[in-house]
Amino acid sequence: MNLSQKLSSKNLLVFNLVLIGAIFGFSLAFLSFTCIAPKAANIARAQGNPANVSENDLNVAVGLQNAFNAVADNVLPSVVELKTVSVRRQGIPNFPGIPFDFFFGPRDRNPDGRGQEREHRSQGLGSGIIVRQKDGLYYVLTNHHVVDDTTEIRVATKDNKEYPATIVGKDERKDLAMISFKSGDFYPIAALGDSDSVRVGDWAIAMGNPLGEQFSFSVTMGIVSAVGRTGGPGNNINDFIQTDAPINQGNSGGPLVNIRGEVIGINTWIASNTSGGGNVGLGFAIPINNAKRSIDELITSGVTSYGWLGVSLTEPGRETAAALGIEGRRGALASQVFIGSPADKGGICPGDFITHVGGKEARGVNQLTMMVGDLKPGDNATFTVIRDGAPRDVRVRIETRTNEVASDSKKLWPGLHLEPITDEVREALKLDKDATGLGVVRVEENSPADIIGMRRGDIVTAVNGESVRDLRGFYRLLREKTSSELWLGFTRSGSTLESLRFRK
Repeated sequence: MNLSQKLSSKNLLVFNLVLIGAIFGFSLAFLSFTCIAPKAANIARAQGNPANVSENDLNVAVGLQNAFNAVADNVLPSVVELKTVSVRRQGIPNFPGIPFDFFFGPRDRNPDGRGQEREHRSQGLGSGIIVRQKDGLYYVLTNHHVVDDTTEIRVATKDNKEYPATIVGKDERKDLAMISFKSGDFYPIAALGDSDSVRVGDWAIAMGNPLGEQFSFSVTMGIVSAVGRTGGPGNNINDFIQTDAPINQGNSGGPLVNIRGEVIGINTWIASNTSGGGNVGLGFAIPINNAKRSIDELITSGVTSYGWLGVSLTEPGRETAAALGIEGRRGALASQVFIGSPADKGGICPGDFITHVGGKEARGVNQLTMMVGDLKPGDNATFTVIRDGAPRDVRVRIETRTNEVASDSKKLWPGLHLEPITDEVREALKLDKDATGLGVVRVEENSPADIIGMRRGDIVTAVNGESVRDLRGFYRLLREKTSSELWLGFTRSGSTLESLRFRK
C-alpha cells in the first residue's frame, strides 16, 4: 500500500478524529478551570476565611481592643452633650419718608428716633464631663467659650435624657466653666488623672459630640503629639496637650482620656486650614491639672482667683538677651513693673529676667504667667532673677489679680520698650543708617513714658541727666536714679531733646 492509500485509509481517519476530540476536550477543561478557580477563591473569601495571624499577635491586638472598649464603657456615661441657646437683639433700621414709606408703608418708630429691635436666637453645641455630684446635683466641667453669652442650656446624657442646666461659674483666663443639673438618676463621676505625667507618644482618647446630635457620644483615638503648647485662642494661659485624636466642632469641653480611663485634659480647640474648621490632626486640650483648682473654686464660689505679681513680661530677642547677659537662659523679662504692685514692693525691677518661682524653673512667659496665677493671694513666693548678669532671689507677697488693676497702664513703669539699634530696628523705626544707641520700639498708652512725651522711634541717650549707652546701663540708672522722678534725654529726627519730668 502506497503512502496516499495509507493517508486515505479509514483507520487513520478515525485516529485523527479521536486526536482532535482529545485536544478540544483538554482545551475546554483548561478554560473552565481558569475561570472557575478565581470564582471559587472569591467565594471562599466571601465566606470569611480568617487571616493568617499568629495567636500571640492576635492576643495582643484583642487585649488592646478590650482596653479601648473598657475605657469607652467606663467614661462615656460621664460625658454629656450641651445644647445652648444665645439670644441677641439687633436693631432694625428706620427708613423714614419717601420713597420708603410710599412703597412699604409707615413703620413704627421709637420716640427717640431709633429703629425697632428684633430678637435673634442662635443654637450652639458642646460637650462636658461630670466631675462632682452632691445630693443629686451634678457638676459638669466644660469650656468657657461653649457657654459664654448663653441664655439657655440643656444637658443631654448618654441614656437619652435631657435636663435644664445652669451656669455655676466661669474662668475666662483658662477657658473653663462649670454648669450643674439636677437628676434623680445615677451618673458616674469621671476619674481625673495627672496631666503632669503625660508623655509624648501616650495613647489619647477623645470623647464628645462632634458636629451635632447625629454623631453624639463619639470616641476617637490617637496619641499625645506634644505637650506644653501655647498660643491658643482668646489669650488664655494654658500649656496645652496636643493630640492627633480627631477633634471637631462640638467636641469642645469633652474629655481627653488616657488608656486607664482617666481624664488628662479638656478638649478645647483645633488648628485647621479648612474653612469649616475640619480636623487635620492638630487638636489641643487643657491639661486637667490646670483645671483642678478651678473646679474647687468654681463650685464653692463661682469665680477663680489668681495671684498678681504686677509685671509686664516679654520674651527678649537675641540682641536684648546679649545686652543683658542672659543668652541661652530660660525665663521671661520683666520689661515693666506696676508702681505699688507686689513686685514693686518686693524689689523686682524693670530689666530683671525671672528664671524661677519657688525654685521651679519658668521656661517662658506663658509658663511664668501660669505659675504666678496659680499662687494664692497672701502667699510669699521667692523669685530668682538675673540682674546685671548675676542671679539673686527676691521675696514677694502675692496679691489678688483683678482686671482693673492689671490693665491700669498709668502705673506701668516706665512704660516704654527699648531695643539696641540694629539694621532691623533701623529699618522698622525708619532711623538714619548711622543711628546707634537704644531705640524706642513701643510706648504704652497713658503710661509715665507716654505722659512725659516719648514716642516710637525716639533714641534714648540719658536718664535723669546721666548719659546711657546700652540696655543694661539704662535699667541700672532706672533703678538708681529715678526713685522720686524720671526724665529722659533723647534724639528725635536729628534733634537733641529732653522729656517732661514724671514724679511718682
